[in-house]
Amino acid sequence: MTHLKITGMTCDSCAEHVKEALERVPGVQSAFVSYAKGTAQLAIEPSTLPDALTAAVAGLGYKATLSDAPPADNRAGLLDKIRGWTGAADKPGGNERPLQVAVIGSGGAAMAAALKAVEQGAHVTLIERGTVGGTCVNIGCVPSKIMIRAAHIAHLRRESPFDSGIAATVPATDRSKLLAQQQARVDELRHAKYEGILDGNPAITVLHGEAHFKDDQSLVVRLNDGSERVVMFDRCLVATGASPAVPPIPGLKESPYWTSTEALVSDTIPKRLAVIGSSVVALELAQAFARLGSQVTILARSTLFFREDPVIGEAVTAAFRAEGIEVLEHTQASQVAHVDGEYVLTTAHGELRADKLLIATGRAPNTHSLALEAAGVVVNAQGAIVIDKGMRTSSPNIYAAGDCTDQPQFVYVAAAAGTRAAINMTGGDVALDLTAMPAVVFTDPQVATVGYSEVDAHHDGIESDSRLLTLDNVPRALANFDTRGFIKLVAEAGSGRLIGVQAVTPEAGELIQTAALAIRARLTVQELADQLFPYLTMVEGLKLCAQTFTKDVKQLSCCAG
Repeated sequence: MTHLKITGMTCDSCAEHVKEALERVPGVQSAFVSYAKGTAQLAIEPSTLPDALTAAVAGLGYKATLSDAPPADNRAGLLDKIRGWTGAADKPGGNERPLQVAVIGSGGAAMAAALKAVEQGAHVTLIERGTVGGTCVNIGCVPSKIMIRAAHIAHLRRESPFDSGIAATVPATDRSKLLAQQQARVDELRHAKYEGILDGNPAITVLHGEAHFKDDQSLVVRLNDGSERVVMFDRCLVATGASPAVPPIPGLKESPYWTSTEALVSDTIPKRLAVIGSSVVALELAQAFARLGSQVTILARSTLFFREDPVIGEAVTAAFRAEGIEVLEHTQASQVAHVDGEYVLTTAHGELRADKLLIATGRAPNTHSLALEAAGVVVNAQGAIVIDKGMRTSSPNIYAAGDCTDQPQFVYVAAAAGTRAAINMTGGDVALDLTAMPAVVFTDPQVATVGYSEVDAHHDGIESDSRLLTLDNVPRALANFDTRGFIKLVAEAGSGRLIGVQAVTPEAGELIQTAALAIRARLTVQELADQLFPYLTMVEGLKLCAQTFTKDVKQLSCCAG
């Protein structure tokens, strides 16, 4: 490690300019410049000329001199010298310099970690190979929910429970204008919540390129401009997310199929859309396209939401079929062909033809290009990084968070994990507790769950008691003339403690957090039944369902306490 003393800097921006100038010098692999200390620390190749370093600084109007440094050991490589500088006698986070944290990725987990690490006093180098912001804001949560909302509005104009008094109409849909509106909001949020924050934080350096591990304390970054840089770190967070997984169906890879990424930016609505998949992404987009005008057929290998309580899949299937969406259960495509602009899917039940094909069968972690083995990081059979509750990997200096790990793939889980990882990387010891993790699927009706299902409880050896309340018992649903779905509570037998909730209702996502807090507070179903809930709200259904453990709610007045 080479040290420079620098005089003349007046602010953190000066230090940033010096850093950029030094890193342009041939042979400089990385530089950290501190305005407060008036120093620069550089990882350089042995052939780098000291005069070139001081001249680069002088060119900006500052003065640089070489500091006293340990004698060079010609037998040791550059990496050994750098590690000697960061050894036991000079632990990262001490008085000499801030902790150096590398973050690979720029999505929910990465941003949360970067900001928390800076708050804890670290300097962060954030590396992004593509568009800043990751999946959620760019190609996931935000654009999909905008499209789903637009489709919901289109559906209500075409059909609602009040058509006898409010004339229905067939909406004229201009997908290109909807897409422009959608993309404008995506760009706005990306700039406000990601790019603008990164640009305004002097303690975060952003590198645009692809990173892979050299060893457990260094990364090689192939920058998008074609150059290469070595980034040394004390701690590193891998937050590279996941990408759509593609099943090995013969003929599929040779066809121009859609994943969710392509579907969300399509400026047209296909007349016929086939969807392979039976869970969150497949069903959200299938219904959105159907409501915007597509004739949609879903091919489900088993049933819809087959990993959840069976009543969830049954309720959503009934709702979809009522809207004219064809749901083919226990159906797989054995062959895909794309001929003359038309898809031909071969199944055991005959051929299915469509204008577009959406593949939504899950997401695979983005870990294969990271050379994780060079850093001693263990992955599972699916390529996901294995972590503990503190986001630690099998390598002591390396942490991971978000969809590239074996955690549930939700952006709020990723962000919470990133924050906790940063705390632990900077000397803390906190864990992420997922025992009361709410989940929402934005179909209509929505699907929302938290805690145990009956099957999960049985699997973990917990004896349970449950009640299911159909929505024709919920006043809000009756007033809406929309009684599709149910609310189900799962309690621990004996104690009556609430341990799980499953709901399929309009706006189920708005009630599930109340259930999560009740589980977190270890309320019994009787204590939940005794709470005050505002009348004519959907969340009141939780109270009514809790009351069914001891009463027949059909025999109660509208707002009986």
